[in-house]
Amino acid sequence: MPQKTISKKKMLTKTPKKNEKPVSRVKEKIIKPATKPAVKPKKQLEKKKEEKKEIEKQQEEKKDIVVEKEKKEEKKKGEVIWTSAKRKTAEVRAKLFVGQKGNIIINKKQIKEYFPTLELQTIINQPFKAIEKKEGDFNFVIEARGGGMVGQAEAIRRAISLALSYLDPTWRTPLKKAGFLTSDSRIKERKKPGLKRARRAPQWQKR
Repeated sequence: MPQKTISKKKMLTKTPKKNEKPVSRVKEKIIKPATKPAVKPKKQLEKKKEEKKEIEKQQEEKKDIVVEKEKKEEKKKGEVIWTSAKRKTAEVRAKLFVGQKGNIIINKKQIKEYFPTLELQTIINQPFKAIEKKEGDFNFVIEARGGGMVGQAEAIRRAISLALSYLDPTWRTPLKKAGFLTSDSRIKERKKPGLKRARRAPQWQKR
């Protein structure tokens, strides 16, 4: 029997067994991930120092603002804010004592004595509700003359709101939105001759 000749290629390659992958002699290229260039430690330290300096500056500025506010408040203590207002024929002069707590005195009387009705008392206390404060947090002395009770109450409301806006400018926006700083110049129109009132004419008769 003639013997079978095996080629060199067959001798080199191994037959893969079951559940085995064929081994390839070609080397696979390993792709390394791109690495960022390392930052020098000196630059990192400089950045940290600059950030710290900026934070310290911001803190110092905040402290200075707080100190200035405290100084202004101390200066204001003992001061008096004068305001005046009108409504219809009523005239009012209000005096706010800064840094003092008390009640609202109108013509040397308390509010409940001068304005016994709740409607008029609520008109006067409206500015304090707009600011979210109480009546007892401020000390007002008010002089009112002329007009009726409603006219005086509305004039007092405007005088109080003006004084509060001068005391703290941040309170101006809520008072302005509520309409307590605007002056109402409406007055009753005078009677004309030949008419019963300003515009009301007598009833016309044919005969």
